[in-house]
Amino acid sequence: MSEAQAQAPEKPKNSGMIFQIVFAVVNLAVMGVGIYMVYASTMGWESPKITEEQVEREIASTPSAADAGPLIYTMDKFTVNLGGEPKRTIRLEVNLQMLGKDGFEEVMEPENRAKARDKIVRILNDEAFGNLESIQGKLFLKDKIAMEVNSILHKGVVKDVYFSDFVVQ
Repeated sequence: MSEAQAQAPEKPKNSGMIFQIVFAVVNLAVMGVGIYMVYASTMGWESPKITEEQVEREIASTPSAADAGPLIYTMDKFTVNLGGEPKRTIRLEVNLQMLGKDGFEEVMEPENRAKARDKIVRILNDEAFGNLESIQGKLFLKDKIAMEVNSILHKGVVKDVYFSDFVVQ
C-alpha cells in the first residue's frame, strides 16, 4: 500500500482559505480605523478652552477702526421741487453710509460733493409725490440715490442711504 499512497497525487493546498483569512483580517483593520475616526470626530472631540486672557488679547488686537463705527457722511439739506402735478416741494437731509475710509474721504472732496448733490436734485425733480408717499417709494428713492452716487465714486462705495429729515409740502 505504500506504493499506492506514493502514486496518489497530493491534495492541493487550499489557497481559497488563505485569501478568506487575509480578507477578514484586512476587513477588521479597516473597520477598526473607521470606528476610531468616528469616535475621534464626535464623542472624542473636546471644545477648545477659551480663557479670559485669550479674549482680552483678541479684543486688544482688533483694529481701532472697528471701534469708530460706520462712516456716515451727512450732506447739507435739500429743498427741491418735485415733478408732477400738483407742484410740491421736498426738504430732506441725506446721510450716506460709506463702506470704507477711502470712500468717505472721496465723497467729501468738493468736486464729488457737488456732483452727488446735482445727481440727487435731478432724481428728486423727476419724482412725483405719489411715488414718495409710500414706504416702498422711499426705499426705491434710497436705492436710486445710492446707485447714482456710486456711479460718481471711483474708490468708495455707498453702502446705505439714510434720511434724517424728510418733509413733503
